[in-house]
Order: sequence, then C-alpha cells, then structure tokens
Amino acid sequence: MKLPLQESPNTMTSKFKTAAVCGLLLAAAAATPSFAHHSASMFDFTKSLTVEGTIKEFNWSNPHISLDLVADPKAGVPSRTWTIEASSTGVMSRAGWSKRSLNPGEKVTVTFFPLRDGGGGGSVNTVTFPNGKVLAWLTRPSTTAASNGL
Repeated sequence: MKLPLQESPNTMTSKFKTAAVCGLLLAAAAATPSFAHHSASMFDFTKSLTVEGTIKEFNWSNPHISLDLVADPKAGVPSRTWTIEASSTGVMSRAGWSKRSLNPGEKVTVTFFPLRDGGGGGSVNTVTFPNGKVLAWLTRPSTTAASNGL
C-alpha cells in the first residue's frame, strides 16, 4: 500500500511566500491608477477658456463631478462638446454646488482651465447663468501649485 506524498515544510513555506508576494504585487498594481487619478497636471492653469453653450449632462458623483457642455456654434465654427470636471461632491457642496445645480438643456457660460493637449475638456472655474447667478469653484490651485503637481 502506497502512502500519499506529503509536502515538506520548506515547500509549503515557499508556496506561501510566493502567494504572499503575488498578492502584494496585485494590490500594488490595483492601487496605481488611484495615485495617477488625482493629478491635475493635465490642465493648463495658466490659460482660461470661456464657452457659451447648453448643458448636455451633469454628473454629480465621486470621485469628480463633471458636466458635458455643447458649445454654441460661432461664426462658422462648428458646435463642440466639452467635458468639464471639478472636484468631489463634498468639496463642491462646500463651494455651494448641489446635484440640482445644473440641468440638461440649461444655457450657461462656463469658464474653465483647458486640457494641456488641446482636447475637449478642462477643469471648471465658474458657471454663469443667463440671470447672472454664478457657481464657482473657489479652491483652485495657484499657477505655482499647479506647476508643482499639487
């Protein structure tokens, strides 16, 4: 009669260490996008654009709120949709925003810091309604802080 083979304690320890290392590597890889996500380096805080248009969509969710703005065509320039983001719902609430601040179909004028690569997006500075009401994000980084990646 044959007895089942038993693994030596050294083999079991080696397998445990290998599994632990793999688990740590997997956890580190999963966390990497969250570190990159919080960078503001994609925005050019030395420039500001102002666009008039209509709210297509307003997303009140974490990690960042965002709005899609369909720009009004001007003098032969075609309409363009801009995706403009801000901070978290908590930060924006403290700045006076709410999930009911913007609604699809509303006409607004948005001033924002554009993407460095010239793409159709940016980071909101102010939203002005036709009646003169202004929503602002008051906690903008300074140009110095933005260039330092803060």
